[in-house]
Order: sequence, then structure tokens, then C-alpha cells
Amino acid sequence: MEFLKKKLAAGAAVIALGGFLAACDTDDDAADDMEVVDEGEETEDEDAVTAASITDDADQVVASLSTDGNWITAITDDVDVSDDITVAGTFHNQDDEDQEEYRKLALYAQDEDRNVTDEFTLSVGTMTVESPNFRIQEGTLDGDVYVDAEGFELYNATVTGNVTFASEDLHEAAMLDEGTVEGEVSVDE
Repeated sequence: MEFLKKKLAAGAAVIALGGFLAACDTDDDAADDMEVVDEGEETEDEDAVTAASITDDADQVVASLSTDGNWITAITDDVDVSDDITVAGTFHNQDDEDQEEYRKLALYAQDEDRNVTDEFTLSVGTMTVESPNFRIQEGTLDGDVYVDAEGFELYNATVTGNVTFASEDLHEAAMLDEGTVEGEVSVDE
């Protein structure tokens, strides 16, 4: 029975990966052309997207958001990192260097029609954002955020703590209108 549960969970993760990758695509037709594979899996299709991390493991979340991590990190349940975490490195939409710089933390699950079916909470001490155009989408980040990169965005997401920007320019370049900050929004002086 346990084997069957693991097999079903793995199948759901692959389906969720396809949904997350499709949701990040700015061209709806491109999602139809994508072959979704597990991270690290080799395929004969050179255009296959393999650089995404879908997990509910705190250590994997930290690694995925590091300089050597992935362009998209999606959690599949509430995750408690407890410590401070740094989002670092420059990544591109769908891990394609011809695309714009972009990085995403998905705190939700969705169905094949891109309807959000569940939202999750990532608990951290402080998240320091050093990756440009980093987006937190849906769900809740329980902790503080320190932004030291351009283009930070909250999209239908909540930050329970404070959001502090390293400069006024970074604050002006941020997009917070579609999200909620329960603490204070400020600029480090």
C-alpha cells in the first residue's frame, strides 16, 4: 500500500510540474510544446525543461533557491526552514537564457486548467532576495523579506513579516500591489 501511495505522489508531482511550468510561460501555446521530465532526467528532446524543483523538504527548498539552484521552486506542502534563507543567482524564465531574467517561488498547487487548488506556507527567519525579478506567487511566506535585487514581486501572496528594501530604487522597482505585507514595508537607510 505504501508503494502505491509513493507511486501516486510521484505521478501527481510530474503533473504539478507541468502545471507550474505552464503557468510561468507567457506564451500559452508554448506549454503545449513542452516535454516535462523529472529534475535531472535525460531525454532525447534537447528543448525539454528539466530545471525545476518541486518539494516539501526544507533542505531541498534552501538548495533550490541558492545560486546553484533552479529558476522555479514549488512547494507541495507547508515547509518550515526556520533559519534565514538567501535567494541568489541570476536565472531566466523556463531556464532559457534567451528569455528574460526571472525566478519564481510557487507556494501553491494547481489543476491542469491552472486553477489554484491549494496554498502553502513557507516559514523562514528572514529571506534575503539577491536574484533579480524574483516572484513569490500565491500562498504565505511566514517571516521577513530583505530585498537586494531589482524586480521583486508578490503575486497573490502574503508575507507575514516585514519587507525591507536595500534602496529606494529597489523599492520603486518592486511590484507589491497584487500581494499582502502584514508587517511594515520600508527602505534600509
